[in-house]
Amino acid sequence: MSKLYLVPTPIGNLQDITFRALEVLKNVDLILAEDTRTSGKLLKHFEITTQMHSHHMHNEHKTVESIISKLKSGQQIALISDAGTPAISDPGFLLTREAIVNDIEVECLPGATAFVPALVNSGLPNDRFIFEGFLPVKKGRQTRFLALAEETRTMIFYESPHKLVKTLKDMITYFGEERKVSVSRELTKMYEETVRGTLQEVLEHFENKAAKGEIVMVLAGKSK
Repeated sequence: MSKLYLVPTPIGNLQDITFRALEVLKNVDLILAEDTRTSGKLLKHFEITTQMHSHHMHNEHKTVESIISKLKSGQQIALISDAGTPAISDPGFLLTREAIVNDIEVECLPGATAFVPALVNSGLPNDRFIFEGFLPVKKGRQTRFLALAEETRTMIFYESPHKLVKTLKDMITYFGEERKVSVSRELTKMYEETVRGTLQEVLEHFENKAAKGEIVMVLAGKSK
């Protein structure tokens, strides 16, 4: 029976992959990978020889029709991203939507996603939160900050290391230098680090020590 599997992969430490994820990747007919070079290292480590095709943000609109055709023919296909859960700031939504429209079964396995450990590890309220992903780089950036200025829930953002200082400065402008923030980088890896404090304190830290690796920012909401 045809099925689309959304399979989370480790965000750093390869031992975080689940037994079930390995079983699915070994037994499907095809694996769609965001970057076949990156995913190839993962598959080689676990001795998985399933055929891979490239599926990323630059080709997903062109390839989705052929993938749906393969699924309709009875194939079972797994979608993986470079790290974490597909469709969370990565390709996956478009294909999932089309599979559902075409009555193809979709199953998302539980597994790694970077914002959950960053949120729990932040020490900030996690009973109610919003996930914002990557902020707009230019167009719409100010509008997004203004829309979040009155947000009382904890906010989660992804950011690249070379934009972190600029984003912290922007947050001080819109939220104030005393707002609490937690910045986690290189989660599950050897040099994992979490820096907590006010926006001003964390800004000073990363102005003196350049950030490296994947970054998750957890920002406190506005006090009621």
